[in-house]
Formats: sequence, structure tokens, C-alpha cells
Amino acid sequence: MQNISKASSAISFFRCSRNLASQPCVRQLHIRKGLVSRVMKLVSSPLRTLRGAGKSIRVSSFCSVSSSISSLQIEMVIGSALDRDRIPGIDIALKDGDKWMFAGHEVHVMDTPGHTKGCHISLYFPGSRAIFSGDTLFSLSCGKLFEGTPKQMLASLKKIISLPDDTSIYCGHEYTLSNSKFALSIEPNNQVLQSYAAHVAELRKKKLPTIPTTLKMEKACNPFLRSSNTDIRQALGISETADEAEALAIIREAKDNFKA
Repeated sequence: MQNISKASSAISFFRCSRNLASQPCVRQLHIRKGLVSRVMKLVSSPLRTLRGAGKSIRVSSFCSVSSSISSLQIEMVIGSALDRDRIPGIDIALKDGDKWMFAGHEVHVMDTPGHTKGCHISLYFPGSRAIFSGDTLFSLSCGKLFEGTPKQMLASLKKIISLPDDTSIYCGHEYTLSNSKFALSIEPNNQVLQSYAAHVAELRKKKLPTIPTTLKMEKACNPFLRSSNTDIRQALGISETADEAEALAIIREAKDNFKA
């Protein structure tokens, strides 16, 4: 397994490639799941199983394969067990707290709903201090509440911010520049935010990514992680007596209606 092509939603796609000799006249061959085990015998895959939580998941049982002249590509769909009935094609269903090994790295599965009503999952790699947060936590923002509730999103964000401060955050979209404009509009005197926003603008001017960010930076600048902040509440007219979920809902609505 060489890369994670998508870890930004309830479903993640894992691909692996190996060289495979093919006849020159064959351009591409699509093989159904039931034939995978036969093809796998032709190559030496670097990872045949995903092991964890007392169980082994055989790659050859869950992958669909396409073969071209120079490579063998394996795809399997990994998603939340809570969304199995809603989303067809999930090969491996994961639950909150599941742990398994991926390419020599331990992975912790975290349920992080709020963006969706099902179960959006995030993948935390404790050895590398990195989390793939999908559409739950962005740099300087969080996901829209398309199906979930403010309470769900708040609980998910608190779960993520309980991780070490030096955790690298890999989110699903490059929204940081636009997010920084909203964050500055409601907290213009935050000096850390001012510096980070300038850095983000410079990166995007050079067409460079702003991700990964760090949890430490987000805790200092991201308004969705700081819903109890007095300046943010005053800027948006949030009552002092409003709880964090109520405040987050108001911040989210303000962000949804924000025009840079």
C-alpha cells in the first residue's frame, strides 16, 4: 500500500501498485472481486492483511483490481459501520475505537459526526502524530452542518482537540485562505491569527498548500475551537449564557453567510 487517495469522508479509498508484466496488446483488464485471489498470486504485495483489534482482514477478499501494461492497482472501500446501509459498496466497516495496522503504522479510528448524520470517521496515526480529519476539522473552520447537529460537531471537535498539540492535521479541502478572512472578521485583534493569515496568504500566492496545519495553531486561531472566547461572542452577539453548542451553531451560520 503506497498512499491514501481519500480520507476525507466516511469512505476512504486505499490503493496499492506493483509492477506486472502484461502482453503488449493488452491495455487494460478489469477484474471483478471474485477473481482477485487469482490475480494476487501473480504478484508479491507489500501488505496482504490489515491486522488489528484481534482480527485480520484479507486484502484479497475485499479489493477490486484493474491491470494495465505496467501496473496492478487494488481498490477497497473502507467506511463507517454506521453508514453501511446508507452507502453501498463498503468493503470494510470500521467502528469508533477500532485499531489496525496500515503499512506498518498503527491507525486509530475516530467517529467524528456533525458534517453528516451518519458517521463521518477520522483516522489518527499516533506514531506519526497525524490525523486525517476529512470534513470535520479544517484549518480555521469546521465542516458545514449538512446533516448533523451543533452538539455532534462540538463533540467531534473536542475529541480531536484532546490529541497532542503537535498533531498534524490533514483535512479534506484547501479552504484555509477563505477561512482566514472570516476568522479575522470576528477576531481582528488575535495576533497569532493575524500572523497565520499572512502566512497562509503568502503560501497561496505561491500556489503552495497550507495543509497540514497543527492542532496547536488551530486551538489558537480557529473560531470553531474557541466558541467560549469573549471577543468572538461579542462580535457575533452571542449571549454569555449560551452554551458551547449554541455558540458554535451561531458561528457556523455566520460563516455560511459570510461574504469576503
